[in-house]
Amino acid sequence: MNDTTRERQAATETPAPSDFVRDIVAADNTSNKHGGRVVTRFPPEPNGYLHIGHAKSICLNFGIARENRGVCHLRFDDTNPTKEEVEYVDSIQADVRWLGFDWGDKKFHASDYFEQLYQYAEQLIQDGKAYVCDLNADEMRAYRGTLTEPGKHSPYRDRAVAENLDLFRRMRAGEFAEGARTLRAKIDMTSPNVNMRDPVMYRILKATHHRTGYTWCIYPMYDYAHCVSDAIEGITHSICTLEFEDHRPLYDWFLDELRTSCHPQQIEFARLNLTYTLMSKRKLLQLVRENHVQGWDDPRMPTIQGLRRRGYTPESIRAFCERIGVSKRNSMVDMAMLEHEIREDLNKRAPRVMAVLQPLKVVIDNYPAGQVEHLDAVNNPEDASMGTRKIPFSRELYIEQEDFREDPPKKFFRLTPGREVRLRYAYIIKCERVVKDERGEVVEVHCTYDPETRSGGSAATRKVKATLHWVSAAQAVPAEARLYESLFTVSDPGAADNFTTVLNPNSLTVMNPCYVEPSLATATSGARYQFERQGYFCVDPDATPGKLVFNRTVTLKDTWAKIEKAQKEND
Repeated sequence: MNDTTRERQAATETPAPSDFVRDIVAADNTSNKHGGRVVTRFPPEPNGYLHIGHAKSICLNFGIARENRGVCHLRFDDTNPTKEEVEYVDSIQADVRWLGFDWGDKKFHASDYFEQLYQYAEQLIQDGKAYVCDLNADEMRAYRGTLTEPGKHSPYRDRAVAENLDLFRRMRAGEFAEGARTLRAKIDMTSPNVNMRDPVMYRILKATHHRTGYTWCIYPMYDYAHCVSDAIEGITHSICTLEFEDHRPLYDWFLDELRTSCHPQQIEFARLNLTYTLMSKRKLLQLVRENHVQGWDDPRMPTIQGLRRRGYTPESIRAFCERIGVSKRNSMVDMAMLEHEIREDLNKRAPRVMAVLQPLKVVIDNYPAGQVEHLDAVNNPEDASMGTRKIPFSRELYIEQEDFREDPPKKFFRLTPGREVRLRYAYIIKCERVVKDERGEVVEVHCTYDPETRSGGSAATRKVKATLHWVSAAQAVPAEARLYESLFTVSDPGAADNFTTVLNPNSLTVMNPCYVEPSLATATSGARYQFERQGYFCVDPDATPGKLVFNRTVTLKDTWAKIEKAQKEND
């Protein structure tokens, strides 16, 4: 069974969660409200890459359809040609599939319905429910009123039906400049809900569309196009985020006035807010364009492609979305919950390997020069079926610089002068002396080993307080390791006056050269590993046969780091 098949099967076999949206769908099925049909949709605007917040919506919409033997449509809300690109369309499709979902033959675009939407708009004009308005954007804003004051009627609100039809058709024909005129719904300028105060239905945009070219120069607004597209497609449950709750009366008004045969139910849920993260495509685009990150798939980005490049699995993201649940109340989710899910997932599937990120040479003086042993190492103690591998051991090794202290603090049990430690899968060694450079920095540690303490041997039960990972210097493969931290220094960067001022200057640390065991010499892009005692890592697409590059997905739980931090705070 390949990874893709396993991922899709896992998604299918996961028990359905319970939440208020699913309760509504279940009640509708019980009452036969939609004749037993469940049709949902995921309607992204192709103006950027999808992020972890979209993953929550994808899992909800496709999940509900799957659980009820229904269908979920993928519909691109391509009504703003000035911001949309084919690149985004392609990336969205790839992301949905990677997460383990498929729309089959139910891929649509709002642009599929441009003619139908236009005809519906003419119907509203003929019914006296829409009119062409000459107010510009600033004037319209002034006429709209405030949350506490009603709006005022546009001076063009009472145009005759025939005049409105003529002007609207001339708008379509391209006679007027951008911003010169709009088509507005005629509802209620005194409504306490500002969305009902004669909202704009169409605006003039003389821009090429990635699917329709220059066929159209007027484009429908989201509030109009979205509900009508839902009705055209026979959607039963139009599930969206909580900021559209105040738009629901408008959603229903359009469908009631147009007397569509299908009237979907709009249901709102709280969007995902994640600590140390932005969920605005506009702000994420700014990060890309201003080169604060290296693209939409930068592993520090919360985009699905960024998370994928960092080493996250679709299973971990689906599990995260299920764990946080669906509610009607906005809240902030701790990034630690997402990190927990990827640790849980990779703990079961990632092979264990040894890698040294900040190398310090160790010379075992009493080990025979030129001798190489090949020791047995467990690939994953959580899954015996993954077997073992051979790792070379020789006189000269690399260990982590932080695993040696010449003058150790309290509770430091790793290698120090005169102390013994065990080398993982190998022997107990004892530090005898050090070699320093002209600056007084330790550059080489000389040790002796006890040949009777080989791991698995008769004397291997002798206890020491620390076990260190290592690689054999002669056989080690040089590599680059990219260590990622939060992109922002504050938990809610969106609340900052300028979010770029709270960017974390230490969000990326590049370790080069570091060394990995020779079993990784042929590691391929996307392969995931646990570097023992270091964390989970993924091979970056930048890697080549001659240059290994690893991204750290997430750290392990590091007790020593917590102790050291506490000591520094107490000093």
